[in-house]
Amino acid sequence: MRPQRKSHAHSVVSLVIVATALMANRPATAEDRVVIGSTGGAYDRALKEAWFDPFTRATGIEVTVVSATNAEMRAKAAAMVKSGNVTWDVYLDGEIQAASDAHREVTEDLTTFCARFSTKVDLASNACEAGGALLQSTATLLVYRTSDRPEPETWADMWNPGKYPGGRAFPNFDDPWRVLAAALLADGVKKDELFPLDVDRAFRKLDEIRNDVTLWWRTGDQSVQGFRDGEYDVGQIWLTRAKAMRNDGLPIGWSYKASFLVGDRIALIKGAPHRENALKLIAFWLDNPAVQANACDILSCTPPSTEAISLMSEASRKTMPTTAEIKDSVIVPDAAWINANAAMLLQRWNDWVR
Repeated sequence: MRPQRKSHAHSVVSLVIVATALMANRPATAEDRVVIGSTGGAYDRALKEAWFDPFTRATGIEVTVVSATNAEMRAKAAAMVKSGNVTWDVYLDGEIQAASDAHREVTEDLTTFCARFSTKVDLASNACEAGGALLQSTATLLVYRTSDRPEPETWADMWNPGKYPGGRAFPNFDDPWRVLAAALLADGVKKDELFPLDVDRAFRKLDEIRNDVTLWWRTGDQSVQGFRDGEYDVGQIWLTRAKAMRNDGLPIGWSYKASFLVGDRIALIKGAPHRENALKLIAFWLDNPAVQANACDILSCTPPSTEAISLMSEASRKTMPTTAEIKDSVIVPDAAWINANAAMLLQRWNDWVR
């Protein structure tokens, strides 16, 4: 079911679409398309409604979405570039991974493209970088099923099934740092002492909760379906998925006292067959605050444009972390350390989780 919401930006988006459509002076052809890899489900539906469909109406360029897990997208992009048979144009990658050497090997450096956006005062300073354009910032955080029982707020609460009963859910893919970091915070490590991660201590803490984990999810859709089916009551998932579930009327809450700041970037694959169309798609996102606002109204994300934030509904802005919460609770991960230790972390994780 598509998430339902009202957006202050709707009328503004319509004006943008009409104005841009008037400039489209040629009919669409078979080559007027762009292929993007994304994570599927509610996330893709929100992007289609807010970004892809308006882009197609304005330019005549069709957007084809290929759904895959984050790990699958990275592997697919690398394989296509290595073989010289590139069939995708862009894919969405995590902001941490977008700063890695592995990412740079398979994606085009957008520094030159980004220069045109450097003077846009509404855009964040990191809105367009070599590794890709910033799609949105959000959080991986603690979520829970709302009820008349006490509601968990911290990672330590997640490790306390006696007080906060129910199954637990954690992600299980090629990016385990967030689970290890949650374990360390639950074990009493201070926010400003979290990195570099004490991996041995983290796994000892995870041993304590392993038997309570009822879902190791690999995709955002799996985390959503698991909550719908009652597979877990407390979990670590993406805020964008939690907001989509709340929009659908599910009894879900979340806590910024147990959260990590993350984001997605739009990366252009080397040798993209529809490169110019892909760059138009990226530019359409960065140039249109109203489009960003509509997407983040649905997903409860923070867009790269401050103007977009002002166009979002009051209800959506209230779900964003406050300045105090960002200062006191939200963790900004050490991307350099994570990328430098990614192989070790994944090997240790795979040895433990199986």
